[in-house]
Amino acid sequence: MGRMECDVVVVGGGSAGCVIASRLSEDRQRRVVLLEAGRDMAPDRIEPEILDSYPRVAYFNERNVWADLRVHLTNPSPNRPQGPPRRYEQARLIGGGSSLNDMQANRGLPDDYDEWAALGADGWDWQSVLPYFRTIERDLDFAGPLHGDAGPIPIRRIGRDVWPAFTKAACDAWTAEGFANLHDQNAAFTDGWFPVAISNYLDRRVSSAIGYLTTAVRARPNLTVLGHAEVREVTWEGRTVRGVEAVIEDEAVEIACSEVVVCAGALHSPALLMRSGIGPAHVLAQAGVPVRVARRGVGRNLQEHPTLSISAVLKRGKRLPDTLRRHIHVALRWSSLLEGCPASDMYMVCVNKTGWHAVGRQVGSLMTWVNKSHSRGRVEITSPAPDNEPFVDFNMLSDRRDLERLKLGMRFIARLFEHESVQAVCDNPFPTSYSERIRDLGVVSTKNRVLTAMLATALDGPSWVRRALIRTLVTEGTPLDKLLADDLLLEVFVKEKVHGVWHASGTCRMGSPEDDEAVVDPDGRVIGVEGLRVADASVMPVVPRANTNLPTLMIAEKIAAGIRKESVHGSSSLAEA
Repeated sequence: MGRMECDVVVVGGGSAGCVIASRLSEDRQRRVVLLEAGRDMAPDRIEPEILDSYPRVAYFNERNVWADLRVHLTNPSPNRPQGPPRRYEQARLIGGGSSLNDMQANRGLPDDYDEWAALGADGWDWQSVLPYFRTIERDLDFAGPLHGDAGPIPIRRIGRDVWPAFTKAACDAWTAEGFANLHDQNAAFTDGWFPVAISNYLDRRVSSAIGYLTTAVRARPNLTVLGHAEVREVTWEGRTVRGVEAVIEDEAVEIACSEVVVCAGALHSPALLMRSGIGPAHVLAQAGVPVRVARRGVGRNLQEHPTLSISAVLKRGKRLPDTLRRHIHVALRWSSLLEGCPASDMYMVCVNKTGWHAVGRQVGSLMTWVNKSHSRGRVEITSPAPDNEPFVDFNMLSDRRDLERLKLGMRFIARLFEHESVQAVCDNPFPTSYSERIRDLGVVSTKNRVLTAMLATALDGPSWVRRALIRTLVTEGTPLDKLLADDLLLEVFVKEKVHGVWHASGTCRMGSPEDDEAVVDPDGRVIGVEGLRVADASVMPVVPRANTNLPTLMIAEKIAAGIRKESVHGSSSLAEA
């Protein structure tokens, strides 16, 4: 086995890991090693499909994701067996989710972070996290006390002058429903619609790898970035973590260090902790892993934003033009008004292209999700073998409020499709879901190109042919009119077709060391362990009302700043068990 030494090992080169490695290596006395399980790419060698403002080509490339990962999304009723697990794309390359996601740069609402503090994450209230949001960004459109102007991630919006017809129609329908144009979603925190803020510059993606691991940063002699480096477990001395065991380019390597920062995401961070002996005692026992530190919160509190959509065939001349790569330009923040749910608990986007292929260019969608979900799931290992993916059960819609709001969202979208502005640009709306069939069509191949070209030709034929194809071939299950007429049918559809928006979070949540369900303290230190932290979306006590990339970058910035401050003051202590 090979051996290396450094001061800090960062496990996972995703959205958070790139930030942590960049910020900690600013101290030239600190040797930092960043380990990414997937491919590493220098800024001048990023593949065009990843840089593309349209993200759905790279997303379906198995080289970019954990191809064997499968998850359960919902638990069926007692008289129905649980169906087979489904694919859930989690990035496996440098930059992580920020290299594959929709680039939406959404902070969420101030109340989200005040709630974190109220739940025991001291120092994570809105006023405390705002400076780190500002540190991240270089806002190209807005200035003032809520925005940054010199950060590594450029933030911009696409203006109405280039919006396609479906985007304009959706905004007109939202306006007719009484919603205001907020202009800036990251400074106005009420209901309304707005041009989506995106982490994108010159029509190219800017991931955390591009923004934080620049050529100059990578040239630092105290920073080492290694791709194809899978961490199997941490190494111990008593209750102190002394490094990691990894496989790097098929070679077993032990890396000794004084601190490990885990940034492997909300599904793989708790799995690594559990493989290393940290977690619920009964789960570790069943998996055959000796318990070193019993923390029952590891892997629990799994959260997502459950979503569904209604799609329609865009009329000729109303589709996304070839000159515009970006397919989502606007979004709506809205309130369900359901009892027990806060304001602005729902979100909707207008999607102008639903696939890279010919049919995807013909079909647009209005997609809504529960932006303040109450259901909770879990992640558990079933074996000590790192090659075995964890068992993941999102348990979506287990809280009745989430189910009712998603039904409400489907009815709201259907009403929007009845607006004159929307009917002028599309027809034949039908319920859609992110099914395994859609995933298969998303893979770029000659077969898919030919099949979709044939279907697209037929869809552009006579209206009766289009209606027949949508009813018999495109729609999966009950037609929209029948769903809307029967609440029970709608409920069954929602339960069967719900999926997530890749906002997994909460499985190593922050809290007080006295909280038995907390996994890390407000500085990211694993409670009861010395020399080990977690800094990614898994530490969120509650998923914010936001796409999770920008909040994850903020978490990494804040925890990195805390580590640097501790090193200056010589402070490092074992969090109380």
